[in-house]
Amino acid sequence: MKKFFAFLALFVFVAYGKERLFIIERETSSVAVVEDGKFIGRIENLHNLNHAVIKFYGKKGYLITRDGYLIKFDPENLKAEKEIKVGESSIGFVVDNDYIAVANYSTKSVIILDKDLNILQQIETDSRNVGIKNYKDYLVFALMDKDELWVLKRVNGRFNLFKRFKNVGQVPFDAMIKDNLYIVGFFNSPFIGVLNLDDMRLMQVFLLSENKEPVLKVPHFGMWAIEKDKIVIPSVGDKSINIFDNDFNIIKKVNTIGLPVFTVFSPDGKLLAITFSGKEFNTIQIVDINKMEITKTLTFDGKILHVRWSEEKPLLYISVNDSNKVICIDTIVWEEKFNVQIIKPSGIFLYKKE
Repeated sequence: MKKFFAFLALFVFVAYGKERLFIIERETSSVAVVEDGKFIGRIENLHNLNHAVIKFYGKKGYLITRDGYLIKFDPENLKAEKEIKVGESSIGFVVDNDYIAVANYSTKSVIILDKDLNILQQIETDSRNVGIKNYKDYLVFALMDKDELWVLKRVNGRFNLFKRFKNVGQVPFDAMIKDNLYIVGFFNSPFIGVLNLDDMRLMQVFLLSENKEPVLKVPHFGMWAIEKDKIVIPSVGDKSINIFDNDFNIIKKVNTIGLPVFTVFSPDGKLLAITFSGKEFNTIQIVDINKMEITKTLTFDGKILHVRWSEEKPLLYISVNDSNKVICIDTIVWEEKFNVQIIKPSGIFLYKKE
């Protein structure tokens, strides 16, 4: 029996050690790395990291910077390997088996590269481009300045315009994808757009929000707002979130303390963490999904710029920008487990060591 518990303790320790946090430090143009609750290193000289995004594919990491650099790095050895400038201002990208696609604000284009960061194709759009996603042989993204959706199809290694949807909603700003459904939000419309990428039919789904308040930071859409049978849409200009089922029937509107920015499901789908902008920047609220109500409100000594649930343990990682730290909350007892000093942290991204 003692041997069993020793093995169990060793298993938990090893499993916990596999999770590595990559944390954006905007002011230092660096990415700090934390493992087992300890700072282990930093990747430096990474250009303008405002709104920077990291994605992992296998044993490689890819980072897009606000000033248009795409950087490939080694997440095991914490070394930048290669970089290329793909635009003047970039906002999002996707990584697939044999290509990377970057959506640019400026220059107004979408750039296709191979996994070694060689440019293969440039698609001009004459618009800032947001919400880029991929599905099968398709790339889909929104044109913020034209109120359009473009679907590109890959044929013989090149992407060509396959379908163009006009007047889809006023000022698209971000998108998420659930299976074959591309879900796009609009800054000045009371609905979201849902595009079925199998039959190319687009529908409008209205939100239960009033859109009365000025927005300081637009909500973010992402895969972390999707659970197997639920989709959460943060409201624009309204202190609420909308919870839908897979057929986009509204389950419930949940009123919140402030204007939501991030809505992030726990891995088991039982809890949802919400961050805010404005005077509630220092606050996180937790929704119990079974009860469909807010059960906890947590406040901190600075702006919360990002949250991320551990994929291995009941932990919530919180980026507290003003107080230069990332806090880990044990979500069983809802107490701080540890905090790590990080310089002006923002985005938190998880990498699983093999």
